[in-house]
Amino acid sequence: MKAAVVVFPGINRERDMARTLTLVSGRAPAMVWHADTTLPAGTDLVVLPGGFSYGDYLRCGAIAARAPIMEAVRAHAEKGGLVLGVCNGFQILCEAGLLPGVLLRNAGLKFICRDVFMRVERSDTPFTRGYNAGQVIRVPTAHGEGNYFASPETLERLEAEGRVLFRYTDAEGKRDPKSNVNGARNSIAGVLNEKLNVLGLMPHPENHVESVVGCTDGRGLFAGLVAHFAQAA
Repeated sequence: MKAAVVVFPGINRERDMARTLTLVSGRAPAMVWHADTTLPAGTDLVVLPGGFSYGDYLRCGAIAARAPIMEAVRAHAEKGGLVLGVCNGFQILCEAGLLPGVLLRNAGLKFICRDVFMRVERSDTPFTRGYNAGQVIRVPTAHGEGNYFASPETLERLEAEGRVLFRYTDAEGKRDPKSNVNGARNSIAGVLNEKLNVLGLMPHPENHVESVVGCTDGRGLFAGLVAHFAQAA
């Protein structure tokens, strides 16, 4: 798997993501600067990591969505290439129009930094083939604007088309207001585009891949991606 991690000013999770991709795939990703206009030849997966791109001025991800490199990211997605946006990366994908909806301030208006539980809604995508449908995983989250919002019509379409990939739940997989840590509509933690090749999610699976941190629930996402490309080869 040949991956590329996009680096914007203010991003602070690019090294976490690069370490995870290297550990799981055995191949270090290319680090692509925001002002570049092309992706490395043969790129399979583009990752937009978490952090505070451009200081989160205007709206989170709004400036990054208009960076020069995003035209190449858009072209990659249009050709069927995989794109993963985590936390700020999710916000950027929404601001760029590569995913529907927007990320608003958390319902409690406070920054959230804690582990959360997510239910994997389907396992037949490149991003979730390392899990079972209905499986509950524990991953860290750290954000102030993770409250996913979309119109009722958009939400209905996302649900009908199976494009909600991860959902906030309790440890047993049940939805309740307490488990929906940021107030996201329909407890949405991660969504896909129409082609199912672009994923945005708020929690950070890249930080739960090594047993030394006490949990490896995030590893399945990356292991599944490696398996997907190995099978494609």
